Amino acid sequence: MANKSIIIIGAGIAGLSAGCYSQMNGYRTQIFEMDRARPGGLCTTWKRKGYKIDGCIHWLTGSSPGNPFYRMWQEVGAVQGRTMINHDELTRIEGKDGRVFIVYTDLNRLAQHMKELAPEDTDVIEEFINAALSCTRLNVPIEKAPELLSPSDMRKMMLRMSPYLELMGKWGNVSLLHFTQRFKNPFLREVFPLIQDLPDIPMMVLLTMLAIQHNKAAGYPLGGSLEFALAIERRYRNLGGEVHYKSPVVKILVENNRAVGVRLADGSEHRSDIVVSAADGHTTIFDMLEGKYVNEEIRDHYDQLPLIPPLIYIALGVSRSFDELPHSVEGINFPLDIPITVDGQEWKRLQLQFYNFDPSFAPEGKTLLVVMGFSNYEYWKKLSQDPERYKAKKEQIADQVVAQLDRRFPGLAAQVEMRDVATPMTYERYTGNWKGAYEGWQTSTKTLSMSMNKTLPGLDDFYMAGQWVMPGGGLPMAVLSGRYVTQIICKKDKKPFIAMVP
Repeated sequence: MANKSIIIIGAGIAGLSAGCYSQMNGYRTQIFEMDRARPGGLCTTWKRKGYKIDGCIHWLTGSSPGNPFYRMWQEVGAVQGRTMINHDELTRIEGKDGRVFIVYTDLNRLAQHMKELAPEDTDVIEEFINAALSCTRLNVPIEKAPELLSPSDMRKMMLRMSPYLELMGKWGNVSLLHFTQRFKNPFLREVFPLIQDLPDIPMMVLLTMLAIQHNKAAGYPLGGSLEFALAIERRYRNLGGEVHYKSPVVKILVENNRAVGVRLADGSEHRSDIVVSAADGHTTIFDMLEGKYVNEEIRDHYDQLPLIPPLIYIALGVSRSFDELPHSVEGINFPLDIPITVDGQEWKRLQLQFYNFDPSFAPEGKTLLVVMGFSNYEYWKKLSQDPERYKAKKEQIADQVVAQLDRRFPGLAAQVEMRDVATPMTYERYTGNWKGAYEGWQTSTKTLSMSMNKTLPGLDDFYMAGQWVMPGGGLPMAVLSGRYVTQIICKKDKKPFIAMVP
């Protein structure tokens, strides 16, 4: 019997992952991608006036051996020969009174610093740090897709996880904002929730993030996001896969409730035994499949679950080195004397990232700066109908940000050589992400333990990969989803799943 063929929609990290693992397991695959020439989807960089702008990776879960994701990044060829930078600081958060909270990536150093800032909160600080240190030993089993776990697998997993079940139960149901109220110190109450400025984000997310940083398993891959994606594309091509760029899929072909191929925007049709969509979930289900294969649960997800707020992303190329500032994962967060009004919302703070640790991002002696903030999709959707007003608003926001940065770093305004502003519409246009939601569903105490099917009811030989079926989003979930989908396909075809490191 000839090897089955698979069409994969989207050459983002999830699509490339599904392609790599499918090729490893003897399937013949081809990927159709809407972008003109680049893989990676959201995992990308672009160039402006001699500067390189990174739209994705700040830190990579699984950047070093010992973390379970490291093996997967090896399997898809992403980390071999790549230099990883581990910073001493996650971020610096400045208070209204000028004091600074430094979120050190070393948990013991962080504990000491927090106690110096708030000795009256020693008990709460120690409880928090001890929980994070416990998470440094936590490795959730991820080798096998949850859909394939047998009762025996479940028993083994529960036994392996038993020392951590109480920890996960306690901290998974407590939001960052709720925990912050336990601090007596007003400065910590002001700055602590700004480590992860999302409503209802669980403390468990923060604890695991800090634990991975402490273990030096969340480094930054030198060269940035596009270099990272291109390495996975090379691995996929070396395995025999094909990528077709400038090939947006508009319809998934279905016969007798079985996916049999795709139709492109140019009208051409391409057939296969199996179809995997690693594209936007909403577009896949409600446009490419016309909403014909849904149930109440799926409708509730897309009608009711909160999305990650879309971003305004302002990149500045500055003729200045900023050597006086420490290298860190997320830069500095500081209050503004005069708030910036963006799409009806006030930014009272700026989170400013300095890419002065990667020489590929700017000419020598110069620096790429990035400011990001949450935004309103509906506002930008409406504004984009008037291209002149849309462009003018982007320039206005850049003007406001530069003016504020000039107050913080006198002379900066005259040193700006490049400005580039991305809005939620930019994300939607280039990657197809529904409402510009760059990580899909918003992580909360309600969604932390959610699982979603990678198949659709009533439709055979069709699978979904990517952040829309893996709540939490991000690159780890993307690579994992492609691996899981391939495992499910192999199981259906009664084939052993194979994963190889090149």
